[in-house]
Amino acid sequence: MSQRGTWIVKTRVIQSAQGAHAYPLLIKSLLLSGGRSHPEREIVYADKLRYDYRTLKQRIHRLANMLTAAGVMPGDTVALLDWDSHRALECFFAVPMIGAVLHTVNVRFSADQIAYTMNHAEDNLVLVHDDFLPVVESLAETLTTVRGYIQLRDEESKATSLPVLGEYETLLAAAGNRFDFPDFDENSVATLFYTTGTTGNPKGVYFSHRQLVLHTLNELGLLAAHEGQSLLRSNDVYMPITPMFHVHAWGAPYVATMLGVKQVYPGRYEPNKLVRFYHDEGVTFSHCVPTILQMILECDEATRTDLSGWKMLLGGSSLSLGLATQAHHKGIRIHAGYGMSETCPLLCMTHLSDAELALPMDEQLPLRIRTGQPVPLVDLRIVDGEGREVVHDGEALGEIVVRAPWLTQGYLKEPEKGAELWNGSWLHTGDIASIDPHGIVEIKDRIKDVIKTGGEWISTLELESLISSHAAVRSVAVVGIPDEQWGERPLALVVCKEGEDLEPQAIAAHLQGFVDRGHITKWAIPRQIRIVPEIPKTSVGKINKRLIRELEASNGKESI
Repeated sequence: MSQRGTWIVKTRVIQSAQGAHAYPLLIKSLLLSGGRSHPEREIVYADKLRYDYRTLKQRIHRLANMLTAAGVMPGDTVALLDWDSHRALECFFAVPMIGAVLHTVNVRFSADQIAYTMNHAEDNLVLVHDDFLPVVESLAETLTTVRGYIQLRDEESKATSLPVLGEYETLLAAAGNRFDFPDFDENSVATLFYTTGTTGNPKGVYFSHRQLVLHTLNELGLLAAHEGQSLLRSNDVYMPITPMFHVHAWGAPYVATMLGVKQVYPGRYEPNKLVRFYHDEGVTFSHCVPTILQMILECDEATRTDLSGWKMLLGGSSLSLGLATQAHHKGIRIHAGYGMSETCPLLCMTHLSDAELALPMDEQLPLRIRTGQPVPLVDLRIVDGEGREVVHDGEALGEIVVRAPWLTQGYLKEPEKGAELWNGSWLHTGDIASIDPHGIVEIKDRIKDVIKTGGEWISTLELESLISSHAAVRSVAVVGIPDEQWGERPLALVVCKEGEDLEPQAIAAHLQGFVDRGHITKWAIPRQIRIVPEIPKTSVGKINKRLIRELEASNGKESI
């Protein structure tokens, strides 16, 4: 008998012994090991604070007492507006461990978007850094569910019109250092954040304790498993360069805490400071989006610092060959990963075979920037418009659909959008890709970004990678714009490296070389190539192609 395509099988189930404990998968269990194995290891907050794992555990207990004293109950939502800090790490644990929900607010959203997400989430208590007081003060009257505020400061507290309950460190010091964290249903919501789409308001993505624990365990094994290519082991030093409001900094803080490794939280991202922290604190592993990596490589501090030994996991958007090459020349070891907000996020990672590792680095790099293989416990398929799996030949294209234990089960209060996401009981990523006989996935484009011109499909990601290989190109974005004759044609926005002077014709000539070698068709060469000072980005540092298309539609500029 089947129900919605799933066979119901009668199996043998043995009743548990009297008194046997059904161990729930709760975030509190992730705290057990790190402090036991390496209690002396440090948590570092920029150049402002450092303490060991014993203190981390104590501070999490104090924070739990502080939150409950502020009236936070199980099921309530606590909002956090902060830079990447030790406080965020403490909230990652304490808030869900008392049964509440942590809403990591995207501080790079517009004021209207912040107000929307805080009201939509029904935030009850708000922890807000001094830097974000002005925006929260301007919104306070519209935040209908907020019952109180706690102020976070790095220097002397700023005066505020908000009815604050107190300052974080002061309240923490006054709170008890022991909290009895309860057991409860592992399917309870632990975290919530918002992601922007192509239209409408941001959508609330939520994850349960069970999902976060399973994702952590999987990531723990994955980051350490491959000999000679491990990213995070017990003797590493970890520094996130992905905002902690964005998919829990890809889940890595949970893994790092479970391992008991030294962790360095940089605060506000300033490229020169990031390089100094790397050098001074002995950082060995970070993760970020390509645009942030670009900023790091080009900052003054990087020009006089040897970055050898810095392992970097890149995700969030496509990593170009040009940028990967630039990072390699500075000594950074590049790895690529793939996922999305809705998938917690890890779905794929690139690891090289022994034969591939033996290749010269100029031959390795194109392999290192591939989307990679699905990670353990991820059932990934690439399907056509009818839902049929495409041939695993590395050529046939389709949409990536997935199942895994840690995928969001919907969007908060938006069942119709959730049902669309889970159409046919598979989560639809919106990414177009191929898969080869070895199971290696290669993303070609987003469904909404792929260009169809004259009946031919053109990958914007492939074009961006080829253009980025020009020695004078710093960054590039390619989008499709309407064309009366061909339906769509590519538009390329190109930013030059400092001190370089590029003409559009030079980019066209560069691409013509790939046409001559049979890599792309002549239709792929953009009719419009613009040299621009900067490219619009989203709040998490990705290229904002939706905004580029909107600006293009409103400007109606002529071809170059």
